[in-house]
Amino acid sequence: MTSNTLDSTVTALLAAGKGILAADESFPTIGKRFAALGIPSTEENRLAYRELLFTTPKLNEYISGVILFDETLRQQSSKGTRIPDLLAAQGIVPGIKVDKGTVAYANFPGEKITEGMDGLRERLIEYRKLGARFTKWRAVIAIGKTIPSNSCIEENADTLGLFAAVSQEAGLVPIVEPEVLMDGNHSLARCEEVTCTTLGCVFGALLEHQVALEHMLLKTGMVLSGAKCLDQASVSAVAEATLRCLRRAVPVAVPGIVFLSGGQSDVAATERLKAICSVGASPWKLSFSFGRALQDAAMKTWLGAPANVAAAQTALQHRAACNSLAIQGAHPAGSAIVSSVKPQVDTPPAKRRVEPAKKNQIDARST
Repeated sequence: MTSNTLDSTVTALLAAGKGILAADESFPTIGKRFAALGIPSTEENRLAYRELLFTTPKLNEYISGVILFDETLRQQSSKGTRIPDLLAAQGIVPGIKVDKGTVAYANFPGEKITEGMDGLRERLIEYRKLGARFTKWRAVIAIGKTIPSNSCIEENADTLGLFAAVSQEAGLVPIVEPEVLMDGNHSLARCEEVTCTTLGCVFGALLEHQVALEHMLLKTGMVLSGAKCLDQASVSAVAEATLRCLRRAVPVAVPGIVFLSGGQSDVAATERLKAICSVGASPWKLSFSFGRALQDAAMKTWLGAPANVAAAQTALQHRAACNSLAIQGAHPAGSAIVSSVKPQVDTPPAKRRVEPAKKNQIDARST
């Protein structure tokens, strides 16, 4: 596969004013979100909901790519069009989540590693034939009094490196996602410390696996105070800490960074995104790859009822437009969706080894 193919995919994903819609929820995740709204998680309902998202009018004005789940990549719309073809016809690049979720990391309480490497090379060949043009793999790093450990960070970093290398081999652009979770009561400074360490280790692993940095994207979280922290950092402080961290840990060869929302509300995620993109010039294109922060209003409006499709699409279009404006440095105040249709029920590090702190843990003084 030529580098021109990867170049064209990267260029399309980083189109000006556009971001990526993450619609790759696993069966348990989408089942949980549907259950909270009283929507049965059947294959028919999952397809109906995702078709609602992908047929939203003007979606391609704000969204450059969509991350799909395995089930969705194989499905056809109600009109008989394959989902990847439905997206591609709008100029939206289809992608695929290829990891198989997280499991407990043995002997390291509170930490997780991501599975899915078994048979990945063969799956990627099939995914490309089905229409996927990029991939995504998510690792999670939790912050606590004695975590994350060096071992957990390095294990996840190495897996991300191997995933990215195999993806590029298959002619697919990898989106590398090491997510530092916002759960907990840690400070902004503690999150910045862990995020910098994690990203440094990840890029060390990517270089070890000879990944072409110019043919990948980084998906990362914003540097935030823990959700339970009593001293929540301001929007400007979040922007400054996030960019400071990225400048210290991310090589300039990486063409783009897309931010995940990671449990933030839709309005808060947009406001922080705007602040980050307004600070000043950066060596990478900055954009978004939101899941719930794009979908939440749409799902709550839809409620599984066909009569609510138009209103749900209006909600998605509004959020996508707000985030499009945010990455261009401006967006309207986070106002509520108003609809006439009411819902109805029916720079590369020199080495990747993290210097061990006491008991092989990263310093946890600022938790």
